Amino acid sequence: MGEFVTLEVKDGVGTIRLDRPPVNALNAQVTAELAELAKEVTDRDDVRAVILYGGEKTFAGGADIKEMATRTYPEIAKFGANLTGALAAIANIPKPVVAAITGYALGGGLELALTADRRIAGDNVKVGQPEIQLGVIPGAGGTQRLARLIGPSKTKDIVYTGRFVKAEEALRLGIVDEVVAPDDVYAAAHKWAAQFANGPAVALRAAKAAIDGGLDMDLPNALRLESHLFAALWATEDQKNGMQSFIENGPGKATFEGK
Repeated sequence: MGEFVTLEVKDGVGTIRLDRPPVNALNAQVTAELAELAKEVTDRDDVRAVILYGGEKTFAGGADIKEMATRTYPEIAKFGANLTGALAAIANIPKPVVAAITGYALGGGLELALTADRRIAGDNVKVGQPEIQLGVIPGAGGTQRLARLIGPSKTKDIVYTGRFVKAEEALRLGIVDEVVAPDDVYAAAHKWAAQFANGPAVALRAAKAAIDGGLDMDLPNALRLESHLFAALWATEDQKNGMQSFIENGPGKATFEGK
């Protein structure tokens, strides 16, 4: 277990918790610990869904600027590659992942939230990519994942200006998927994640692979990927149990083992 990033698993839901006061700034150690836990939740069969959480006050205020400011080019190139790799590892967790966003998700913090499949935010949250105000640009997915999520024009406005986006606008733009009262953020994220705790884990993994993988392909190749993943599920016990339950009992009553 890391010093600044921890994992708690209960009833099939794993919570990856950032705890580096005051704003959960992402430094080299936090980056390494995130990468380690991404691998752990990927490998653990008792983790069926994941919550990314920064605590009640703030999700993540961005990278550690004091640490970054004095780095040389080779040093920052290494740090950037490590951060990009860590966030890619989280994005590639083959299970449903939800970000529970409180306070701020700025810079690297928003880039971390963008790795999730769903983002739930408090109504007082502010998000943004303010790197331009430091004379740099987002370097761990902010120009790429955000553009794929909300389109290039809206992304350019956010990146070019570096402005903070309030929760209501973030919801309207599609940066976040749900806005709740600040005290309800974690509970809402847990409710979403918990529905998958006893779900068809192999099929959920295939669904994520089809959607995320297909976005990087042209349509014919994406359809071939989907067809391949679809057919492969006939090798699972969950497919047999799910269809037999449907025949005998109707929809929505199947019990899955995740095999």
